[in-house]
Amino acid sequence: MWDKYSFENFTVRLARNLNEIKAAQRLRYDVFIEEMGATSDLVDHNARLEIDKFDEYCDHLLLFDRNKREINMGVVGVYRLLPDHKLPICAEYYSQEEYDLKKLKNSGRKIMELGRSCVHKSYRGGTALTHLWTGLTEYVYQNGIEILFGVASFHGTNPSKIAPSLSLLHSKYLAPPDLMVTAKSPNKQRMDLVDMHKVDRVVAMKQIPSLIKAYLRIGGFVGKDAYIDHAFNTIDVCMVLDIERANLKKLSAYRKETYFR
Repeated sequence: MWDKYSFENFTVRLARNLNEIKAAQRLRYDVFIEEMGATSDLVDHNARLEIDKFDEYCDHLLLFDRNKREINMGVVGVYRLLPDHKLPICAEYYSQEEYDLKKLKNSGRKIMELGRSCVHKSYRGGTALTHLWTGLTEYVYQNGIEILFGVASFHGTNPSKIAPSLSLLHSKYLAPPDLMVTAKSPNKQRMDLVDMHKVDRVVAMKQIPSLIKAYLRIGGFVGKDAYIDHAFNTIDVCMVLDIERANLKKLSAYRKETYFR
């Protein structure tokens, strides 16, 4: 199993102990609770930790800024990974709270859920997401993952504000039948809200969060309908990426073996 990747001042690797997992939860608190206005029964406001029941059996991919070790152990980006072999018997994925995943779970292929992805606000728009994806891609190869999935979010819960973007996703990026996941009632939200002839596609694409656009660039799909998550103050879409159907040239761009340590 790979150990870590290093890039100039950054290192990306899996969390090795509880303190590093808490650093990930602390960054999640800063982003999801403070910035986005999310709420949860398991949030520890005193310790500033965004915790949920899935954390204990997931792998946590961390991006460290080695020059900022004195601040939250240097953790500036996180990804929570749940491959099917780590899912406890009779347990469900986080995404199953919002989406019906039967087609993925019954596909006979090795699947993995991606979740709780975030980057500190000072590192957005740079290379942080690319560095995280380098580690993610190596994890996918090492574990033989065939299908990736997970919810990704628009901030806010008013679908009319992002209607062109949702309509664009529905029109251009809807998953094929064998990969289709469907949002659950009562919070499911139709995505085909606007006549595509009336949509400015450039503007609509600009409104789509960078994480969703990263999935789309390498061949990702969206499931049927969005899901309004009032607790997290978001509108979610379920992203699905079939490694066999992905643009492997773009996918491999995240795997820079010259940085392997």
